[in-house]
Amino acid sequence: MVTTLVTGAAGFIGFHLAQRLLDRGDTVVGADNLNAYYEVALKKDRLAQLQNHPAFSFCELDLADRAGMTELFAGRQFDVVAHLAAQAGVRYSLQNPHAYVDSNLVGFVNILEGCRHSKVKHLVFASSSSVYGVNKKIPFSVEDNVDHPISLYAASKKANELMAHCYSHLYAIPATGLRFFTVYGPWGRPDMALFLFTKAILAGEPINVFNNGQMRRDFTYVDDVVEGVVRTMGTIPPPQGESGAPYKIYNIGNNQPVELLKMIEVLEDCIGKKAIKNMLPMQPGDVPVTYADVNDLMRDVGFKPDTPIEVGIEKFVQWYRAYYQV
Repeated sequence: MVTTLVTGAAGFIGFHLAQRLLDRGDTVVGADNLNAYYEVALKKDRLAQLQNHPAFSFCELDLADRAGMTELFAGRQFDVVAHLAAQAGVRYSLQNPHAYVDSNLVGFVNILEGCRHSKVKHLVFASSSSVYGVNKKIPFSVEDNVDHPISLYAASKKANELMAHCYSHLYAIPATGLRFFTVYGPWGRPDMALFLFTKAILAGEPINVFNNGQMRRDFTYVDDVVEGVVRTMGTIPPPQGESGAPYKIYNIGNNQPVELLKMIEVLEDCIGKKAIKNMLPMQPGDVPVTYADVNDLMRDVGFKPDTPIEVGIEKFVQWYRAYYQV
């Protein structure tokens, strides 16, 4: 039986991953600090779903708490660590940069140290498509240079990749980084566009459409992301590259970017109501397009995300109506 530590277990992707692992028979320890970046009630409701399962246990803990993290790793032997906890959000990183340093840098060092001292067999951690910045070459390949992030959030994720590589090289910790592309679906994050748009349209309020809608995003349905995470968890990277580190990076994206205005049209169809659009300029830190090259993922784990937005958005709207009783 595999014992997996899922950090950010009360978060969007962490919740879905933990459910999937429990369903297949894993023992899952979830860690989350339940911070108030967005509504804590939603996080607690996700957590309540997981706590119905006898193979799940939960630890409320801040990643930046060094003593607490040391105790967490000393108390259990984890076969795999799926590190999905982070301070998320590009725009928020302009308002509260210290939150990103505490969670994404200090917290990640504590994860790496835990993996090092407890001999974890595989660390799988969340990176982000944000690391590509304003990369002009599309689709974005893991072979591309990512030395020009345009937000502190992106810089923190790039730093995570470098830190994990260092530990992988020094201590032979198998590590896999996953660059997620605009993940959406049921139980999603309230700070994401799809959630914000749905809430506003149902309430008859205007939506803020940045860059006048002239943006394309590789919207990736959460079940596809979880499938990619699970498959990479079971694929230990061999020693490779000049460093000989057992380390690998993958993109997990839908490989078919969609215009923001097209996404809004699909959402309007699913809700049955037109949006009132407030057209605005591009926000600092935003990028005009994200587009994932997933050839490495297909080659190594035999999987490619492919849920159309028409299917994924319909499922999200159904969940939203049921959860908020709209």
